[in-house]
Amino acid sequence: MSLTFTIRETSGAARRATMQLPHGTVETPIFMPVGTAATVKAVPQNVLEDVHTQILLGNTYHLYLRPGHERIRRLGGLHKFMSWPHPILTDSGGFQVYSLNKLRKVTEDGVRFRSHLDGSEHFFSPEHSMEVQIALGADIAMVFDECTEWPATRERARESLDLTLRWARRSRDYFLAHAQEVPWYAELAGQTPSLFGIVQGGMYDDLRRESAERLVELDLPGYAIGGLSVGEPREHTRAVLAATLPLLPADKPRYVMGVGYPEEIVEYAAMGVDMMDCVLPTRAARHGLLFTREGRMNIKNQRYAEDQNPPDPACQCMVCQRYTRAYLRHLAMAQEPLGGALNSIHNLYAYLDTMQSVRDAISLGTLPELLASVRERAIARNHDA
Repeated sequence: MSLTFTIRETSGAARRATMQLPHGTVETPIFMPVGTAATVKAVPQNVLEDVHTQILLGNTYHLYLRPGHERIRRLGGLHKFMSWPHPILTDSGGFQVYSLNKLRKVTEDGVRFRSHLDGSEHFFSPEHSMEVQIALGADIAMVFDECTEWPATRERARESLDLTLRWARRSRDYFLAHAQEVPWYAELAGQTPSLFGIVQGGMYDDLRRESAERLVELDLPGYAIGGLSVGEPREHTRAVLAATLPLLPADKPRYVMGVGYPEEIVEYAAMGVDMMDCVLPTRAARHGLLFTREGRMNIKNQRYAEDQNPPDPACQCMVCQRYTRAYLRHLAMAQEPLGGALNSIHNLYAYLDTMQSVRDAISLGTLPELLASVRERAIARNHDA
């Protein structure tokens, strides 16, 4: 599998590294914007490049349903289809199938589910998830897993863990046999995508340990920690990460799925996380919530109606360099689509710039000071609230 991970500098548990993938080099720690249906909602690809997006996340479930993985394969793969020549990671579809709840039935073979679009019935097995991801042609694919809900009994977490490990082995075997079928294999001199495993085990430290240890035996190029951001308190999230991260290979990328707020991604990077993703920057933006150096800003608030300051005076993004709070509030109140687009651009820049600050702090040896500053602002914001 064509992935090279090289650690350049460290600061405590945090690592600054480069990850070489078929479609380019990614500097970590990195935040990955989510392009659910081959688009980061309301943000064109050239703007994603302008805000220094290095790698996008595509959603296997949604792309399978529409426009279909075979169509994307015929059109040259996801990179060509969405005009994005840079790295892409696809999830396995497991979390989306999990979220369907009553519309799914899980068996040893896989998951039978009904589409949220039209109610049509579909079946995902580990092998089929790999087939779809290979057709999409992402640089990094994920094993098909069963996401454990919260709260979950120990028995339930154990069952889910064991099933996920059996599915991981099946995913790996199919992926190794078929990875050369990616649409760009010949074009990129025989490079192949890479497959990451996913640690499950609920909120139980010993189950997480067992999951990690058995998963590492598969010798995959990278490992993710799944089953978080499913409703558990944030202190549970941090506890699971603290217990699980040291169990993963130090020389391979560590990915935490579906997190988090700006101050959280700084904390997680300091704990040794290399990759993160979340829909929060764009989802919050569409509801008028902006992330600034001084905290969260609800741009719909009346106090911004005649405020001619930029959303974040310390921000260098194109939105803060050109537009006022008053104008963004007007767009939000008038429900103009441009408002959500501009808010999304700012939030993405804020997240990606935060990660650049973390990388720089690791190199300069100032990560403890950055972390202290982020925590101080978070405490002040909670106090004001």
